[in-house]
Amino acid sequence: MSFNLALALGNETDRLALLALKDQLVDGSPGALISWNASLHFCEWQGVRCGRQQQRVISLKLNSMKLGGSISPSIGNLSLLREANLSDNSLQGQIPREFGQLRRLRFLNLSYNNLQGNLPMELTNCSNLQLINLNHNSLSGKIPFSFGDDNMKNLTRLSLANNNLIGGIPPSLGNLSSLDYLQLAGNHLEGAIPNTLGRISNLKILVIGQNNLSGTIPSSIYNLSSMTYIDMGTNKLSGGLAPEIGFAFPKLEILYIGDNQFTGTIPKSVTNISGLQQFDIQTNGFSGSVPDNMGNLQNLELFTIDYNHLGIGNAGDLDFLSSLINCSQLTLLAIHENRLGGVLPDSVANLSTQLDLLYMGGNRISGTIPEGIGNLVKLTQFHIGINLFTGNIPTSIGKLQNLGRFDLSVNRFSGEIPSSIGNLSQLSYLYLNDNNFEGGIPLTLRKCKRMQIMDLSQNKLGGSIPDQLIAGFESLITLNMSHNAFTGVFPADIGNSKNLVELRVDNNNFIGEIPKRLGEISGLRILHMQGNDFQGSIPLSFGFLRGLENLDLSGNNLSGTIPVDLQNLPFLVSLNLSFNQLEGEVPQKGVFNNTSEFSIVGNKELCGGIPEIKLPKCINQAAKKKGKVLSTKVIFIFTIGIPLASILVVLLVFLRWRKCFGRENIPVPLLPVGYLRVSYKELLQATNGFASSNCIGSGSFGSVYKGILHQHKNPVAVKVLNLQNLGAVKSFTVECEALRKIRHRNLVKLITSCSSIDFQGIDFKALVLEFMPNGSLDSWLHDQQYDHSRHLSFGQMLDIAIDVANALDYLHHHCGMLIVHRDLKPTNVLLDDDMVAHVSDFGMAKLLSGAASNNRGSEQATSSVIKGTIGYLAPEYGMGCPTSPQGDIYSYGILLLEMISGKRPTYDLFHDGLSLHNFCKMALPEQLEEILDVRLLQQINETNIDGEIWECLVSFTRVGVACSIDAPVERMKIEDAITELHAIKARFHAQKQVVP
Repeated sequence: MSFNLALALGNETDRLALLALKDQLVDGSPGALISWNASLHFCEWQGVRCGRQQQRVISLKLNSMKLGGSISPSIGNLSLLREANLSDNSLQGQIPREFGQLRRLRFLNLSYNNLQGNLPMELTNCSNLQLINLNHNSLSGKIPFSFGDDNMKNLTRLSLANNNLIGGIPPSLGNLSSLDYLQLAGNHLEGAIPNTLGRISNLKILVIGQNNLSGTIPSSIYNLSSMTYIDMGTNKLSGGLAPEIGFAFPKLEILYIGDNQFTGTIPKSVTNISGLQQFDIQTNGFSGSVPDNMGNLQNLELFTIDYNHLGIGNAGDLDFLSSLINCSQLTLLAIHENRLGGVLPDSVANLSTQLDLLYMGGNRISGTIPEGIGNLVKLTQFHIGINLFTGNIPTSIGKLQNLGRFDLSVNRFSGEIPSSIGNLSQLSYLYLNDNNFEGGIPLTLRKCKRMQIMDLSQNKLGGSIPDQLIAGFESLITLNMSHNAFTGVFPADIGNSKNLVELRVDNNNFIGEIPKRLGEISGLRILHMQGNDFQGSIPLSFGFLRGLENLDLSGNNLSGTIPVDLQNLPFLVSLNLSFNQLEGEVPQKGVFNNTSEFSIVGNKELCGGIPEIKLPKCINQAAKKKGKVLSTKVIFIFTIGIPLASILVVLLVFLRWRKCFGRENIPVPLLPVGYLRVSYKELLQATNGFASSNCIGSGSFGSVYKGILHQHKNPVAVKVLNLQNLGAVKSFTVECEALRKIRHRNLVKLITSCSSIDFQGIDFKALVLEFMPNGSLDSWLHDQQYDHSRHLSFGQMLDIAIDVANALDYLHHHCGMLIVHRDLKPTNVLLDDDMVAHVSDFGMAKLLSGAASNNRGSEQATSSVIKGTIGYLAPEYGMGCPTSPQGDIYSYGILLLEMISGKRPTYDLFHDGLSLHNFCKMALPEQLEEILDVRLLQQINETNIDGEIWECLVSFTRVGVACSIDAPVERMKIEDAITELHAIKARFHAQKQVVP
């Protein structure tokens, strides 16, 4: 064959390969591939580069072109291809094995797509490969052992991060002698770190965080003297850091080992790593003192040692802070949640002027805030809450004009709030609660236009609240001024705060009428005004507060009648109007229909209401009502009754005809081929005619029955939809759509569905799910019919908590699209034979596409109806905020706290500002015994268990508290919760083994 003929054939092969590739791509950016047409030579097509002599394709760069579809196997015919870059698109399907035919390929980048399937072993045929980047896809399976073959000896970069890879790290990777960059983070890798990795002498960057790796750091790793970046964070690694770490990694710049199970002390040799920029060991078990010469690290930018056991609560614990003044580039200093004690040194005011975040809360630090704190002019977050600080707030605080979060809560501060605080124009979060502040609120605070949360509760503040102050807070979400000595009339301009969700002004000395403009704040969820001297009537405008959940006006001098519209508030679950001067008839619907949800004691002139409250009848009102009812009946009979009867006759005839001659009773297939098909008749037989004895649960959308299908060997749960509920059909569709897209051991399995008609010709819809013999988590926590022996042990609680967290992690990050459950609670967590937890009931789930999930901040609320269950519903949903994974995390946190305390979030105890979250948070760590479920406490006391188990209980409760924080951005990430729970489980089981 002549050279020209071979060249022509090669060109034609490339052209056909490119056209086949184009056929399987979806052009999401109109015009991106418009140049790929026959009028131009393929070497002129966009993203295609050819060699000068042969005019064959040597480079294919189609990155960031918004392409969809899949990669055609024809790409393997581009035999001279050296570079393939299709990153940052929306490609799906598998990576073609035909890539293994490209023997000249040097650079392969398919990152940031949605590719599935296993890693093709054929890639090892590409002996010239220098870079493989498959980050941020949905790849599964194990890393092939062959990736360490001699054929890959030229590989310098291997990036497989943020996929769904399982198994261990292949020891064969230690053969990749040219490798300088290994990125495997964000998968599900298990087992130990291979000792063979220590043979990769050129390795500079090792990123294996966010996996499930265990064991200790192999000693061979300390031989990699070229290392500049180590990330092993968020695993289950244990042991300590080698004392010689500072000499082993002289070039190290980044060290991330946070969120593990490391113990021991911080090696003093760390201070020898002169180029170290970021040092992160947070959330481990490190103890002892912090090396006092950390200031030797003059390039240090990030220093996070929070959530450990550092310090002993005495003087000297903070000596290292003085040395950090040498670190002129320091931007983040986090030492919170340790055991650090002693007086805060004045030298903290001389820390880097680049400092952005300063966290010292949750320790035993005393003394005052240095006046020189104003030097830290770039500080945006300053948190020293839950310590032993005393003295005043220095006036120099007004110099921190970038400060967005200022937290001095739960200390012993005193004096007045300085007027200079008004200079903090960026301030959004102000926590001064639980101190001894006196005087009034400085009017200058009105300049803080960005204020969202202001908590001044539990102080000695007094005086009146100026109208001008409240009027300026248009972005306010939470205002807590409770338990102070404020006087005067409460400002009516509170109505300007249209985003307000929580208002607590209880236990003060306010007088006058309750502002009617409160009724303009449609998103208000909690309103506490009890324990004041408010007068006049309850504003009728309160009937417009459709999101209100908790209203307490007790202990005032209110008069007049109870507004009847309060009974129409759909989410109102707690109402206290006690000890006022109210009169007239008590409504009977809504919150007034359950004696456990409202209190009206101490109002002598009330009458009527539901019989259980035993008030005298309202005689005049009853007579008037009787006449009205009779009149209504007469009108109904003569104007509506006769036409309605005619319509019913016609309807009955139609239904009879439909049964005999209409459509057959055939189930409508809603699920893909491969799912079991069942009819109405089969489900009727399986459940013994939907007998009440087979009913295992019910809700607003329908009932669930246990059944036996002849074509299915195990019992099933049949969820029959109540189609009279307008939302049932949508719930059915959403649940089918969600369940057919997901498969995970901790999610309930959908067996099939049935959309048909029953024997009366009436629409019938049902879901058939796997049956869970041990019922719901709720039944184990609260059902009185079970004795103590059925109550969950702490070990079982840990397993269930991990199971549910794994389910959420899968829904949010690993199932191909973002799914938000929106109704996570104990009744929707089911337990199988082995007590493995399965999340169920996806009727309220929200399925978000990739684009939607990337732009959740701009998602608009599509309904005024709040989705979810009161108590478990994230507070931001009450403000109309869009659906987000953080909402599920809040519900998860409440679920953990309910498990540990045995109390529902709607328990009667939780009022006057006390919630399940605060109830548990305030008990940490010393008073934990007071909030534990009595059955759990009894189990623990019956065993010979020391303080380590209590540490496990404290840590478990902390996870629940961290997940249920009101502010979404502050909640613990679900992957962090999983890591922490696994660490607790390891400590718990290790301790149980040594208990005699």
